[in-house]
Amino acid sequence: MAGNNRKNELRALFAGGAPAAPTEQKAESELTPVNGRPASTAEVPRAASGAVRAMGLSLGNITREAEEARALREALTQGERVVALDPALIEGSFVEDRLTDGEVDDPDFLALVESIRENGQQSPILVRPHPEKQGHYQTAYGHRRLKAVRRLELQVKAIVRPLSDDELVLAQGKENAERRNLSFIERALFAAALAARGFDRKVIGDALAVQKSELSRLLQVADSVPHHLARAIGPAPKAGRERWMAIATLLEREEARDLADAEIGASRFRAADTDQRFQLVFNRLSENDKPEPQKPEELRDEAGRVFARLRLDGKAPRIEFLPGTHPAFLKEAVSMLAKWHAAFMKNQNS
Repeated sequence: MAGNNRKNELRALFAGGAPAAPTEQKAESELTPVNGRPASTAEVPRAASGAVRAMGLSLGNITREAEEARALREALTQGERVVALDPALIEGSFVEDRLTDGEVDDPDFLALVESIRENGQQSPILVRPHPEKQGHYQTAYGHRRLKAVRRLELQVKAIVRPLSDDELVLAQGKENAERRNLSFIERALFAAALAARGFDRKVIGDALAVQKSELSRLLQVADSVPHHLARAIGPAPKAGRERWMAIATLLEREEARDLADAEIGASRFRAADTDQRFQLVFNRLSENDKPEPQKPEELRDEAGRVFARLRLDGKAPRIEFLPGTHPAFLKEAVSMLAKWHAAFMKNQNS
């Protein structure tokens, strides 16, 4: 029963169905394109019976949808309106947070495009007036929805709110936490970008919802992994903190960075998905980081003939006699080694 109430609430709020509250009805009826001409309620796309299911596919479950509806009601109660804007007038945030390629690294993006194509944009994005370009805007959250609407050549539903830089990055971080979490390297580069712009570490930590210790790790990795390499690899969601920290350690050597650059230029790298790309680079650096196996020392007789090899690699040194060594010699050698060992230990203890 509660689920049906939520669905009805969403239909009423986003699709112009049964009235939810006078303030919300007014906001939908005043939906305004960027040219300033009022749009009728008929222009607002109505949700089909499967709209909630489509939204669930691309944006999450019904609980998340209800949270979006609650947030929108709060905005409308505060006197804010949903308006239609030309996507060409909207830029992304001044700090990038995602490394995804919508076609390759973010399959949910394609589902979002289809959901908006069939049912319209169900939830508005949040933008602020551009601080430097009159009549333009910057996105606080809703970057994927904006990208999807651009692909469909539609206007985008948005709430315009004056935001400071701190408020914008906090809103951006909140969206990432509530929707599709950033991967470790995306969070690391986001933190580094904010730090480079002079943001206080507390603001950065709040935007990413991390403690000081985790923020230090993020910044350490961002400092150790060349940004062009991280962007070439992409978000790599399966590669967590430990593996990115390991690859950062491997990249401390200049020759390792050269190997990584060679790998990202290979055709197999370009054909792989983001997690595979991480693994290719990691394998390349790990193989090169292994020490060269120590060559065995050859044991020769007085005539210069090799009769055995002494191997010191590994934990247990060993003597390997050549195939065909006479059994009587092996027996005598073992006997002599036993005597020499006993004499050596006696001298050590004296």
